[in-house]
Amino acid sequence: MLFNFYPLFKLDRLSGFISLFIGLFSLLTIIYSFKFMQGRKRILQYYFSIILTAVFSVGAVLANHLILLLVFWGFLGLTLYLLINIDIEETANLTGKKTFIIVGGSDCLLLLGIAIIYYLTGTFQMDKIKISLTTDYRLLNTLAYLCLAVASFAKAGAMPVHSWIPDCAKDALVPVVAYLPASLDKLLGIYLLTRISLDLFVMSKTMNLFLMLIGAFTILAAVMMALVQHNAKRLLGYHAVSQVGYMVLGIGTGSSLGIAGGLFHMLNNAIYKSCLFLTSGNVEYKIKTTDLDKLGGLSKAVPITYISCLVASLSISGVPPFNGFFSKWMIYQGLIQTVGSTQYIAYKVIVFLCLVAAMFGSALTLASFMKLLHSVFLGQVSTANHELSNKTEEVSFLMWFPCLVLAGICVIFGVFARQVPLKYFILPSLPKFLSTSNFLGFWSAGLATFLIILGLILGILIFSLFKISFRRDSLFLGSETKGVLETKVSGTEFYNTIKELGFLRIIYTKAEKGFFDIYEQGKTLIFGIGRFFQFLHNGILPTYLVWCLLGMLVFFVLVF
Repeated sequence: MLFNFYPLFKLDRLSGFISLFIGLFSLLTIIYSFKFMQGRKRILQYYFSIILTAVFSVGAVLANHLILLLVFWGFLGLTLYLLINIDIEETANLTGKKTFIIVGGSDCLLLLGIAIIYYLTGTFQMDKIKISLTTDYRLLNTLAYLCLAVASFAKAGAMPVHSWIPDCAKDALVPVVAYLPASLDKLLGIYLLTRISLDLFVMSKTMNLFLMLIGAFTILAAVMMALVQHNAKRLLGYHAVSQVGYMVLGIGTGSSLGIAGGLFHMLNNAIYKSCLFLTSGNVEYKIKTTDLDKLGGLSKAVPITYISCLVASLSISGVPPFNGFFSKWMIYQGLIQTVGSTQYIAYKVIVFLCLVAAMFGSALTLASFMKLLHSVFLGQVSTANHELSNKTEEVSFLMWFPCLVLAGICVIFGVFARQVPLKYFILPSLPKFLSTSNFLGFWSAGLATFLIILGLILGILIFSLFKISFRRDSLFLGSETKGVLETKVSGTEFYNTIKELGFLRIIYTKAEKGFFDIYEQGKTLIFGIGRFFQFLHNGILPTYLVWCLLGMLVFFVLVF
């Protein structure tokens, strides 16, 4: 369905539903910010940047002209930088610069990719572009695709251009993180990857395999980093990276079921990840910290925040019947279909290993959120915040309402996945309509939900009828009686031992030093080149004359 601004803009099923959810996340972020941002400086700049981001995001999604897409994409990088720097902390300023450089660098690749596409096709109109990755011009075609893919990876946060997201999660204001890296940037990045993979290019098996490997690596590497974090927002930041791997993996399968799963997971992730960051913001607003060592026992103090965080945690971990399970299940089935559709043994093995990585990553995600929930809500109250925790009440309606709405969507999109999101948003967005009969195996979300509720009711009845009681007493350790607060068992230490396991210890050590951070390595390289030229520029005239003479000799050799 086209509107008056065609061919510059085009509204179709895919761009339409993403624009709809851009509006939803923008509205919920503004509602949340009314209370969270109260009394802060530069508040007008903040709301203006939020609105501009929403406008530019919709513009990028609806753009049917590559130059327009590039313009909106560039403005989004600017508003992201401005929103990160709303906070006057020096760390936020450094993170803003890092984000601007990584995202801005990927924009340069986006420009290069668009230039190559114009050279190959002679047009910027996206719905008239169809480039094959299996023709005689495969190298140039592949370069164009990779340039656009890297731009989408940087926006969504896939490895290796991911390192800005954990830093942004830790240093930027919570509503900013929930709005951009957690939701809108995921929608935009995966939208671009979906658009180029389905519409602009004809994918090859090799390129599909490349996407699957990037996805599987992103899932495992990021979730392993999340396991050992001691800051709630940084932990969530690494999970924001890890979940992108599932989306890229689903699109890389090349099967209609896997692509639908990747697109569905993009939407699900934006919902539950935004909810998780907002709940962490509620905790930070009340306790003034997100350090897991200083938190604990908050479930009774902030019950709505806790329930919202619990639902979102189960969703991201892929626990049925929540929405995260259904989209991951579709991706797994897409991988299985890919294994069955190819005749090459090596290809089958690699895809199967990607499937194992995705399932193992889901298990590690559940493990890390057990750590988060225990450390923040279910563990014992921290000694440092005991007084504050006892006085804490639930946050303002303006702050818990967006969390509850997002948690409710997690439940609805899981229990009624086929009836609502798949039927109205995901399946109509694909070039070829995907019938639910293509699903492998049997899964009834309604039946599963009924059985889970029935089990909970039976458990409550058994607990009530048999009048089960527990004796409470002070702790006894080594002939000494200690108070609960003095013997706090912290969930923060749950998985610290994996950092000491042989090869993993080396990897974690290098990761902490920024060895796998493309920004840090790029900075080291540039500064190294600068120091080299600084060494040459020593102010001694004979040295300059020698370099001029050597340059002339090289020139003469090359010419003659």
